[in-house]
Amino acid sequence: MVKNYPAVSEEYLKAVDKCKKKLRGFIAEKNCAPLMLRLAWHSAGTFDQGSKTGGPFGTMRFKAEQGHGANNGIHIAINLLEPIKEQFPVLSHADFYQLAGVVAVEITGGPEVPFHPGRQDKEEPPIEGRLPDATKGCDHLRDVFGKQMGLSDQDIVALSGGHTLGRCHKERSGFDGPWTPNPLIFDNSYFTVLLGGDKEGLLMLPSDKALLSDPVFRPLVEKYAADEDAFFADYAVAHMKLSELGFAEA
Repeated sequence: MVKNYPAVSEEYLKAVDKCKKKLRGFIAEKNCAPLMLRLAWHSAGTFDQGSKTGGPFGTMRFKAEQGHGANNGIHIAINLLEPIKEQFPVLSHADFYQLAGVVAVEITGGPEVPFHPGRQDKEEPPIEGRLPDATKGCDHLRDVFGKQMGLSDQDIVALSGGHTLGRCHKERSGFDGPWTPNPLIFDNSYFTVLLGGDKEGLLMLPSDKALLSDPVFRPLVEKYAADEDAFFADYAVAHMKLSELGFAEA
């Protein structure tokens, strides 16, 4: 899709650059990259291409959206970020949350995800129920990421690899444990672990295992397990697309 990015002021661009530096230091110090990636994803993943509602437009700042079942614990990320956001009042929450997600990937060793500023904050949170359900399989993944958001099968598998960061928490999702041996490093280990089968102490959700049984998804899992550079390249594209759903559409 051709994008028509809005022009932003020199002051705004300087604020983005300075904020990015602050976020790098803060996220590294707090070891909170997984939280920030989840915030960015959950903010963007509510986009519905049919109604053109939801998406990465800062509505996660509202308690109503934070209270959605899929967002259990997300207020922790928002509260952590608030002192930094206060230093950059010129930035929209929409840009700020997506910038935090981009930085989270970069400082944990992942690819550099292109970032284009200019998202406007919206005042209306999306309806609940648009984020993916980890207990379901491939049809559900395609319904949410494909039909609802407008992303591709390749995007689905590449974004699944983002689970290389972080862990599930029983009190938030009902699941518990990390996906990979080092949940603070962004690499292709999600795919190597997935292909290796169940391992004690590591988590694989039904939506993860479903990737192995699909004739389109599985070859991509195998490709990314064998070639981290290919994963990083496709992940950067998929993450950018997710972070720009509904934004700068020509």
